[in-house]
Amino acid sequence: MWYNVGMENENRRKIEVVAAIIIENGKLFATQRGYGDFKDGWEFPGGKMEPGETKEQALARELREELEIKVEVGKLIKTIEYDYPKFHLTMHCMLTKILDGVPKLLEHEDATWVDKNTIDTLAWLPADIGIIPDIKRLL
Repeated sequence: MWYNVGMENENRRKIEVVAAIIIENGKLFATQRGYGDFKDGWEFPGGKMEPGETKEQALARELREELEIKVEVGKLIKTIEYDYPKFHLTMHCMLTKILDGVPKLLEHEDATWVDKNTIDTLAWLPADIGIIPDIKRLL
């Protein structure tokens, strides 16, 4: 697990999400957030888990809803624990393969494929930065 340095706040709202680490031909798929407090930041596609869903089910559903793609969810790469000012985030980052479809941006502002040399050029959201070293080893 990766933890950011910060003061713990037990009363902070807790959010659990799943994130897709999609790698094809030595490149990583990244999306740019199109709304909210973190608009324009780069992140891994995915979203909140719903009650009763497994991580795999949640990620497959989120990618179907956000990008209109069918995926195979693989192994967990890392779980990130990060304290944002308004909430605590638990983000399960899972290796994911596109089985069918081409990503369509239904909720994101932009998307791109980056390689080992360009991954650091994106303005990643703070929690997402915690898995970049692991991804570089996979590229």
